[in-house]
Amino acid sequence: MATIVVAEDHSIIREGIRALLTQTTEHEVVAECRDGLVALELVKEHRPDVLITDLRMPGLVGLEVTRRVHRQFPTTVIVVLSVYSSDSCVSLAFRNGALAYVLKISDIKELNDAIASALNGKRFISKGLAKRAQRESTLADRYELLSVREREVLQLIGEGLTALEISGKLRISGRTVEKDRSNLMQKLEVEKPADMIRFALHRGLVPLYIDGDITAS
Repeated sequence: MATIVVAEDHSIIREGIRALLTQTTEHEVVAECRDGLVALELVKEHRPDVLITDLRMPGLVGLEVTRRVHRQFPTTVIVVLSVYSSDSCVSLAFRNGALAYVLKISDIKELNDAIASALNGKRFISKGLAKRAQRESTLADRYELLSVREREVLQLIGEGLTALEISGKLRISGRTVEKDRSNLMQKLEVEKPADMIRFALHRGLVPLYIDGDITAS
């Protein structure tokens, strides 16, 4: 049996999670909340085996909750339960310390499987996101092909800087920036600058915003 804290801003979903876990497992939901800051306090108080957290909550967004819990309470494993299915959200959740990522459209069996996997120290991802996880691994391999300066240029491209601004910031010539951009597109196997920005977001090189709220730093 595992102890669980649930952080989710919709009460009906929190109640549903509690009821389904009670019916299908021996796990105990020891506390629940709708606010990210409160979630941190509950984890500190109860030291649960598992934190199930949404990504979008008042007080503190779920990715920041995940990052802080992972660092401050490493014995608590984190399962993200979210409607967001973008590569960026999934990638950042795992980078911030989550061991499982479950979509809210999943059934209780998948959530139970995610909890069991996380408790065993294994990463779990919803079936609907499995192909994206494979792409993430491929993208990570491509990133390793980049030189230090190419990674710097990629990050600045992701932040929206122009070639002239990148030239000034890195103190290199405009021609060198253009050469690096060309090399980046070739190594990352992308066709246009917008693809490099998406790659930078996916890789977590630049902050991701959800409805104006920063979710990574």
